[in-house]
Amino acid sequence: MLTVRVGKTKMARRPNFSAKFLLKYMLVLVSAVVLLTLLLQKYNIPFKDELLRALSDGFQKSVPASMAPSKAGACNMARDCPEDHFSFFVRSGAANVVAPKICLQHKLVLGTVLNNAGLGINIVIINGKTGDVVKTAHFDMYSGDVKPLVEFLKSIETGAVVLMASYDEPSSKLDEEARKLIAELGSQSVKSLGFRDNWVFVGGKGVSVHSNFEKYLKNNNAKNKYENWPELIEIQGCIPKYLE
Repeated sequence: MLTVRVGKTKMARRPNFSAKFLLKYMLVLVSAVVLLTLLLQKYNIPFKDELLRALSDGFQKSVPASMAPSKAGACNMARDCPEDHFSFFVRSGAANVVAPKICLQHKLVLGTVLNNAGLGINIVIINGKTGDVVKTAHFDMYSGDVKPLVEFLKSIETGAVVLMASYDEPSSKLDEEARKLIAELGSQSVKSLGFRDNWVFVGGKGVSVHSNFEKYLKNNNAKNKYENWPELIEIQGCIPKYLE
């Protein structure tokens, strides 16, 4: 035992409290990692190593550091937009585990934190003049029905801005009518959108040209980041206000 001398008396040095605290912290951390690994194995997620790495570093390998969100509800925009524009950020889901995220004017409008994101195609409709959110919705295109999506698309008014993001599987129930309605909003990639492809898109009702705000990543087992799913993708930029 280590001692220190004070006069003629020897006093025992107390154990280092910070070392005890660190030991307890490490035990809790190890237990959490073991539990998470067991859960991933139980549900047979084949890309658990990649997923854990992605979750731990905020997807730094997938996107530039200046654009990677630091928190689930954070909206880190690369730049501000002119007064007559709206800033946006759209990120697809990661496999069937991490939900997509849509931000507007540095504010989260769809995502896990708000509990309004889901499998399939996620959509946010905003007023093209004011920037106010009109509707948010998600449509399961694997085990769901395409009819609610078609009705939703038909209800979009001229001048509205539409932001979309895929999550897991966006195409199985997507019929020609739905694809045509989305193409009329300015999308080019929706015509070739396939099983478990990743897709993000920003368009508008009443546009006469194809949107430049679109990104599409094909599901390819030879190139996928998560084996059966491609890596997440994202876009951000400035949307001009709608002028009649």
